Amino acid sequence: MTLEILTSDILSPVRHGFFSRRGGASSGIFSGLNCGYGSSDQTEAVTVNRQRVAAAMEVESDALVGVHQVHSPTVLTVDAPINGEKPKADAVVTATPGLALTILTADCQPVLFADPDANVIGAAHAGWRGALDGVLEATLDAMEALGAQRQNTVAVIGPTISQGAYEVGPDFLDEFAADSPDNLRFFANGSGDRLQFDLPAFGLHKLRQAGVGQAEWTRHCTYSDPDRFYSYRRSTHAKEADYGRLISAIKL
Repeated sequence: MTLEILTSDILSPVRHGFFSRRGGASSGIFSGLNCGYGSSDQTEAVTVNRQRVAAAMEVESDALVGVHQVHSPTVLTVDAPINGEKPKADAVVTATPGLALTILTADCQPVLFADPDANVIGAAHAGWRGALDGVLEATLDAMEALGAQRQNTVAVIGPTISQGAYEVGPDFLDEFAADSPDNLRFFANGSGDRLQFDLPAFGLHKLRQAGVGQAEWTRHCTYSDPDRFYSYRRSTHAKEADYGRLISAIKL
């Protein structure tokens, strides 16, 4: 099966892709294009999957640049491939051609950024914690330090968990309300004391509030489409031992 690569018109002509799980070498619960070495999948299968992604991005495998994601607002600026242990961060930016910036997700938001005029790109991992703590704004700041202008920058949120699948408790709501009462609009009532949180709407709000030129969500829900996407929450509900990681990439 060939790879399925989701793209956005507003990121064109910059090469990018939100890769679904289709077209990979992994099997079992990881069936498809699992690109996470942090999973318990066979290392050889993950390596083959990442080689296929590199080929689609027209780079060598070592030019797939990623970080050790820890749900932080930390951004790494790179100008060369990362050798050895990956730094802990949740976003990466560059103005160097030939590097494919990558993010791994399984419900959290993968966000790809580009200012094509300035030749600066970025990629961020924005779960609820990272988005609340400012990883999206920090990515824009780091891009500006490389010469980008945020009013010329476009940002696209790829496949992520949608509001209908994202049930949370009252303590979760309290964290967002403490940050800003305006955040309450991203919650809908669920059953009992449960609430439904709209992560991509919150991500778009944060991007637009930060002054990005254009922002959109591809409108793909990871939880609701098991044939195409991995989902940490769906795997947890199914009591599966582990879950695959989707990869998103962008390069100059």
